[in-house]
Amino acid sequence: MKWNKNILRVLLIGSFLAINALVLFGISSVWSYLNTGADRSTLLHIGGEGATVYLPKVVWDTTSVEGRPIEKQTLAKIERDYLNGWYVRNTALSTNNNYGIADYFTESARTKLYKILDTNKEKGATFVQTTLEHGPKLNFYSADGTQISFLDKNVSLYKKGFLNGNPILEYHETATFQVVMLLEDGFWRVRHFVRVASEPVKVKKEPKISAVDKEVLRNIKGLNYYPKDSPWDTFGNRFQDSIISADFRTIRDMGFNTVRIFIPYMDFGAAQVNQDRLAKVRSLLDIAGKQNIKVVITLFDFFGDYSVPNWTATFTHAEKLVTTLKDHPSLLAWDLKNEPDLDFEARGKEDVLGWLRELCLRIKKWDGLHPVTVGWSSPEAAVNMAKEVDFVSFHYYREIQDFMPSYQKLRNAIPKDKITILQEYGKSSYSGMWNAFLNSEEKQAAYYEEIQPILEEAQIPFLFWTLYDFEKVPSAVVGNRPWRREPQKYFGCLDMEGKPKKAFYFLNRISKK
Repeated sequence: MKWNKNILRVLLIGSFLAINALVLFGISSVWSYLNTGADRSTLLHIGGEGATVYLPKVVWDTTSVEGRPIEKQTLAKIERDYLNGWYVRNTALSTNNNYGIADYFTESARTKLYKILDTNKEKGATFVQTTLEHGPKLNFYSADGTQISFLDKNVSLYKKGFLNGNPILEYHETATFQVVMLLEDGFWRVRHFVRVASEPVKVKKEPKISAVDKEVLRNIKGLNYYPKDSPWDTFGNRFQDSIISADFRTIRDMGFNTVRIFIPYMDFGAAQVNQDRLAKVRSLLDIAGKQNIKVVITLFDFFGDYSVPNWTATFTHAEKLVTTLKDHPSLLAWDLKNEPDLDFEARGKEDVLGWLRELCLRIKKWDGLHPVTVGWSSPEAAVNMAKEVDFVSFHYYREIQDFMPSYQKLRNAIPKDKITILQEYGKSSYSGMWNAFLNSEEKQAAYYEEIQPILEEAQIPFLFWTLYDFEKVPSAVVGNRPWRREPQKYFGCLDMEGKPKKAFYFLNRISKK
C-alpha cells in the first residue's frame, strides 16, 4: 500500500513538472514569434527568394565602379534582392495589391508604387509583365557598403495591359533604368527606380534559312521515336546506348534519315536542367550521327503553363538545352512544342501564342543556325505563326480522303515558299472490344499503302508514328479511358517483341525508292 502511494506521488510530481515545461515552451514560442520577422520568401510564397520563380538573365558590368570594390557575395545578394523587387512589383501590378512591396522598396519608393496601384485600381487597369534580360552597369558602391547605384541597361520587358479584365495592349520593349538601392535591416531595398530610355523590340517576321537547310528539310523521311520499353521516357533510368544504337540501325536500314524526339520539361528538371538527362540527349545525338540520322528535338513535352510570370523559368530551361546542344552535327531542327493548339481553350490562345512567339525569338537568338518549327495538331492549326517559323509542321490522323483538301487549304494560307512537313501521322493496328475489332495489321499496312503515294506525289516530307508498339502508355498521354489508351499502344511498325508487322515491310520498301 505504501509502495503504491509513493508511485502515485512520483506520477503527480512528474505530471506537474511536464505541464509547467509545456507552458513555458508555449510562452517562449509565442515570444519568439512576436519578436522575429517573417522570412521574406515565405511571405511571397516564392521559395528560396524567387530562386525557381523569377529567373531573367542578368549580366553585370563592374568594370568602372566609383567607391570601394564590391565583393562577389555582396553583388549576388544585391542581384537577388533586386530581382525579387521586380517580382513583387510585377505581381503587384497584376493584382493591384501591395503585398510584399515593403520588403523590397524603401519608404519613399513604395509610396510612389502605392499611388500607381491605387490609380490602376480606381481605373480598373492591371498589367501582367516580366523581364527576360538585364544588363546592370555598376556605377557606385559606397565606402560603408550601404548604398549602390547602377544603370540597368537593355532590360527586355514584356507587358500586357488589361482594362476591367479585357486586353487593351501587348508591348515588348528594351528599356534602361537608373537604380539606387540601400542596405536596410540586412536587406537591399530599391530607393530610386526611374526609366531613362525605352524602345520597342523589332520582330523579324520572315526568317531566312539556307539552301542547304531547305534541301535537307525537303528530303526528310523518318519517324517519331521512343524506345520500346520506355515510351514517353526516353531519357529516364532505362536509357541504354545499346538499345538506341540497335533501334537507329533498324531505322537506317529501313531507309529513313530523320527521327523526332521529345524533351519533357519537368522530367528534365524545369529551370534547373538535369545534367544527367542532358548528357543522355547528347549520347543519343552521337548515336544518330554514327547512323547518318538527323534529329528534330521537340521541347517542353508535357508542359502547359504559358503564363507570363512563368516565362523566365521556361526560357532559362530552353536556353540551357539549346546552348548545350546547338553545335551537335546530328541536330536538324528545334520544335518549340508538341500540339500547343490543344491548350488554346484551357490556357487561352493568345497566352499560348505569346509564349511561343517569344520562345521562337529567344531560340533564334541562342542558335542562329538551326531552323525552328511548331508541331501543330492539325493542318488548320498550322496557319498559326507560319511567318515566324522556318518551316511549318502539322499532324494528321483523320481520313485519308480528306488529307489533300485540308493540306491545300494550309498551303493557300501560308507563304508560298514555306516548306511544310507532315510531322505525325499513322494508324493503329489495335483490334479489340474498344474499337469493335475493326482494325488489324492488314488495315494498318493498307493505310500506308494508300497515303505514302499521296505524300510522294505532293513531295511532302514525313515523320510517321512510330517504330514500336508499346506495352504501356502513360495516362498523361491519352488519359485512362481504355478506348483511347488501348489503340495508342499499336501504332508501331514493329510489335511489342520487336518483330516486323505488315506495315514494316511496305514502309521499308517504299522508303528506299
